[in-house]
Amino acid sequence: MSDTVSGPWTAESMAGAAYIVAALLFILSLAGLSKHEKARAGVMYGIAGMVIALAATIWLTLQGAWGTGAGFTGLVLLVAAVLVGGAIGLWRARVVQMTGMPELIALLHSFVGLAAVLVGWNGHLEAPDLPGALTAVHHAEVFIGVFIGAVTFTGSIVAFLKLSARMKSSPLMLPGKNAINLGALIAFVALTVWYVNDSQLWLLVVVTALALALGWHLVASIGGGDMPVVVSMLNSYSGWAAAAAGFLLNNDLLIITGALVGSSGAYLSYIMCKAMNRSFISVIAGGFGIAAPTGGDADYGQHREITAQATAELLSNASSVVITPGYGMAVAQAQYPVAELAHQLRERGVNVRFGIHPVAGRLPGHMNVLLAEAKVPYDIVLEMDEINDDLGDTSVVLVIGANDTVNPAAAEDPGSPIAGMPVLRVWEAENVVVFKRSMAAGYAGVQNPLFFRDNSQMLFGDAKQRVEDILKAF
Repeated sequence: MSDTVSGPWTAESMAGAAYIVAALLFILSLAGLSKHEKARAGVMYGIAGMVIALAATIWLTLQGAWGTGAGFTGLVLLVAAVLVGGAIGLWRARVVQMTGMPELIALLHSFVGLAAVLVGWNGHLEAPDLPGALTAVHHAEVFIGVFIGAVTFTGSIVAFLKLSARMKSSPLMLPGKNAINLGALIAFVALTVWYVNDSQLWLLVVVTALALALGWHLVASIGGGDMPVVVSMLNSYSGWAAAAAGFLLNNDLLIITGALVGSSGAYLSYIMCKAMNRSFISVIAGGFGIAAPTGGDADYGQHREITAQATAELLSNASSVVITPGYGMAVAQAQYPVAELAHQLRERGVNVRFGIHPVAGRLPGHMNVLLAEAKVPYDIVLEMDEINDDLGDTSVVLVIGANDTVNPAAAEDPGSPIAGMPVLRVWEAENVVVFKRSMAAGYAGVQNPLFFRDNSQMLFGDAKQRVEDILKAF
C-alpha cells in the first residue's frame, strides 16, 4: 500500500492513531452504558468511536487506491459494502419493534461470525510470505478464527429462529449430545495441529463444516429459559471472532474491540448464570432443561379472576405497589400506559416501584430499555436483589407479562426445571394481580403455581388494554 503522507506520519500510522482513539471511545461507551444516568453519553461515545474508525478506514483505503488499480478495486468494494450495510441497518432500525430486538441482535451476531469465516478463508487463499515460526502462527490464527466464526454464525442463526418463534424453543436432545460436543472440540484441536504443520485446503473445509454443525447443535440443545444467556454468549463469541479477524488483518482496532466485546459478553453471561443459579459451563454446553421433570401434570387447584375495575379499587386503597414487567408487556407495547399508571399512583401518594429480574424479557436489560423509553424515572426501577426483601410488606404487586421470573416453583419445587433459579418473590405480597392473555405456561414451558395462590388473581386480556381500562376506572 502506497503512502502519500510525508514525514513520520504515514497513512498507516495516522490510521493507527485514529483506531486507538476509537478504541478509547468504545471503552468509555461501555463504562457509560453500565449506569442508567450515563447510558445516553455512553451511546454517543460509541457512535463517535465508530465514526472515527470508519473514517480512518475509508481514508486509508483512499490512500492505497491513489494511482493503483488493485487499491481502486478495494475502494469500490468498500463503498459498496458501506452503502449496502448502511441501507440495511437504517431500514431495520426504523421498522424493528422492541419485541423484535433480541432476535435482530442474534441475527447481527451471525454476520460477525460469517465475516470472520470469510476473513479466515482469505487468510488461507492469500497467505503472506512469512518466516517459519510466523507462518505457523498465521495458520493457527486462520484455523481458530474460522472455527469461532462458524460456530458463532450457525449458533446465532438458531438463536434468531428460536427467539422469533420460527423454531421450537424446547432443547434438542440427541443421544449422547455431550459426547458429540466434546468429540467435536477434540477433533478441532487435532485438526488445528495438523493444519499448522500442513495447511491443506481440505482441512479448512472440514473444520468449517465441523464448526457450522457444532454451532447449530450447541444452541439447538439449549432450552428457551436460557435464551437470554445464549444471546449474551453469542455476543461474546462474535467479539472473539472479530479479535481473530483483527489478528489476521493486523488491525489493532478489531483486536481491541473484539476483546472488549468478547470479555464483556462472557462476564455478563456469567453474571446472568449466577442470577439464575445455573452452571455457566452447563448452559453454554446445552445442559439446561433435560434432567428434571416438568411437573406439568400437577394439580394446583382453581385460579381466580379479577376485573380492571376491581383492580383499580385495589390499587386506590394500596399504600405500596410493585410492578414486575416481563416479555408480555413488550409484546403488548404496554410500557406507556404502565408508566402513566405509575405516575397517577404516585400522585395519589402511593409508593410505586418496578422490580426487574436479571433475565426478564428475551435480552439482558430489555425491560429497562422499555421503561426508559416510556420515561419511567430511573430511581424507582430496582433490580431483583434490591426489591425482593420489600415484597413481603407490599400491598399490591402487578405482574405484567412476566411468568418464569415470578414462579414460586423455582424456590419450592426441587423437581422443577427452574429449581434454584432466583426469582422475584411476588407471592409474599398482600395481593398479586397477574396480567396474562391465558393460563399458558411461560417461555421455559413450566406451569406457574403463583396463578393459583389464595392472594393471586388473574386479569386476562391484552396488557395494554387492561392497563388503559384501569386508568379509565381511576
